[in-house]
Amino acid sequence: MSLSRGVRGDIRAALEHDPAARNVLQVVVFYPGFHARLFHRLAHALWKRRVPFFPRFIAHVTRFFTAIEIHPGAQIGERFFIDHGVGVVIGETTKIGDDVVIYQGVTLGGVSMHKEKRHPTIGNGVVIGAGAKLVGAIEIGANTKIGAGSVVTIDAPPNATVVGVPGRIVAIHRSDTGTVERLPDPVGERLKKLEEDVARLENSLNKLKQKERRKGTGETC
Repeated sequence: MSLSRGVRGDIRAALEHDPAARNVLQVVVFYPGFHARLFHRLAHALWKRRVPFFPRFIAHVTRFFTAIEIHPGAQIGERFFIDHGVGVVIGETTKIGDDVVIYQGVTLGGVSMHKEKRHPTIGNGVVIGAGAKLVGAIEIGANTKIGAGSVVTIDAPPNATVVGVPGRIVAIHRSDTGTVERLPDPVGERLKKLEEDVARLENSLNKLKQKERRKGTGETC
């Protein structure tokens, strides 16, 4: 794909995914996510050609002006959109598909100290909510949604919804039937059970207090 077509795709993605984007000029002038992606294209092209120093320099300057850090080695698909963008970090061996949307504060990080694939692989059409952290060489399937603030360290299938700390798959959207399959939530079920137990204990305690008050005043049941 040509550079001009790729840039037009990024602008179109911003207009489609952000209701506040009124026109092309606003995106080009005011959107740091667009700026970061634009300069990453240059840095990544130089990185692939093994040009020393300049790819990292471009990434460093881009981070200074946009508060978005994208390693030059990261592979990013077309029509990529970073909304707001402050605090976004994308590691060296990250692979991102087409039509991916990322919100502010997202980290696509690594956990290995070795020079290997150590960052996430993100499928086409994935949406990653604000503040989510995806770490390790995990794979996120196409069209999956990652909830805001989630910490994801496991693979996720396509069309899933992942939420929580640690991230857990709570639903899978069946595109063939148009239905949503809700998966068991052991953590949520356990919390609900604890709430019910606490409610029963409070009820028993209140009954004991009432009984003691009746004894103190000489009342009979």
